Amino acid sequence: MRKTITIEGGHLSIETGIPKPGATTIVERKGLGHPDTLADHLAEGLSLAYSRYTVERFGAVLHHNFDKLGLLGGASEVRYGAGRMTAPVRVLVNGRAAPMCGGERIPVEEIVEAEVRAFFARRLPDASDHLDITFNITSNSSPGAVLTGDKVPDRTRWFSPRSIDDLRERRVRLSNDTSLGTGWAPENVFESFVRELVNHFSGQSEFTLSHAWCGSDVKLMGYWDGDQADVVLCVPQKSRHVSSRDEYIRNAECVLAECYRLAGIRLPGAEVRFRLNARDVPENDELYLTYTGSSIESGDEGVVGRGNRVNGLITPLRPMNLEGANGKNPVYHVGKLYNIAAQRLAQRLHEATDGHAEVHLVSTTGQRLDQPWRILIRLSSPDAESDKVQALVAEALEGFPALTDELVSDGIVLS
Repeated sequence: MRKTITIEGGHLSIETGIPKPGATTIVERKGLGHPDTLADHLAEGLSLAYSRYTVERFGAVLHHNFDKLGLLGGASEVRYGAGRMTAPVRVLVNGRAAPMCGGERIPVEEIVEAEVRAFFARRLPDASDHLDITFNITSNSSPGAVLTGDKVPDRTRWFSPRSIDDLRERRVRLSNDTSLGTGWAPENVFESFVRELVNHFSGQSEFTLSHAWCGSDVKLMGYWDGDQADVVLCVPQKSRHVSSRDEYIRNAECVLAECYRLAGIRLPGAEVRFRLNARDVPENDELYLTYTGSSIESGDEGVVGRGNRVNGLITPLRPMNLEGANGKNPVYHVGKLYNIAAQRLAQRLHEATDGHAEVHLVSTTGQRLDQPWRILIRLSSPDAESDKVQALVAEALEGFPALTDELVSDGIVLS
């Protein structure tokens, strides 16, 4: 059943009784040390650092975006029990940021460099002394500032405000782009397992704390049909903590044993097959052995938006879009706000209807942020009450100011 309701600013379409997703699942997740995840999280860290500085100094988030950041891999040498960087990781900080407000200079490059170095010191400490930071940060206004006579278009002040009163979003929040935010719920048991397994090997866990050789550039691709799972997993080892080929092989066996242990807990009764570090050729000493624990040390690249979606997964059989949410301005960038709101709304709708829920929020550039051009809600429940759905949608749309505050004050892991 489909119902279309005209709302202020656009249309809300509610589809009920849609088929639930089938059991077949293809899912990918990139771990904390993967170059794309590093790029995503660093870009978001730069946005947070800049936002917090301007809120503290001026009382508002000034205009910025760092969502085009890129990492270019360095070079390294690895040996059993040793290793070193031979060329730095290049950090290309691409974006825009207001360099002043009311005539007061904002130390943009200093803020950025401090955050880049602090980020690598936390996330990839062995690379933190081997960085080459390039600044490509402008304060150019977006298209649309037409000069007529002596009048100065307001748009030209967005990145050089005389005061925060020049920020249009202080009066009304308008979408910065024509874009799409997508969310769905619930995850199935295999999708949740993939998230947990990658976090287990790439983050702070009992396993990584007790196995110093475990690197963080973990990547998993999985296939699930409801009864059986095939998993291809990459888990690097750190060369300083691996003294020989035999020790590397023993460590790999340890990883596989841990995979099967967790699968037995999270996927009881299922047949699960794991393939670890598929490119390894041990007899030729071609191994996933790294100095830092990440392939960013040796030629690989990372770019914002190529990694996990806002829900932390890459799911080609589920609805999703290609927005790079990390590093976008948290006040009015729909590529960030609509994706977070859609994911949260989908979860609320799932809980309210006890079924599958999909949410699609479509913006029009220059129109009110809280009035999407199109809202599509798709629910597996055949008897979902439209007035309750509308109430949850309205609650989500009213929550953008609070979402901005949450992003700036607490930070939200977006991938």
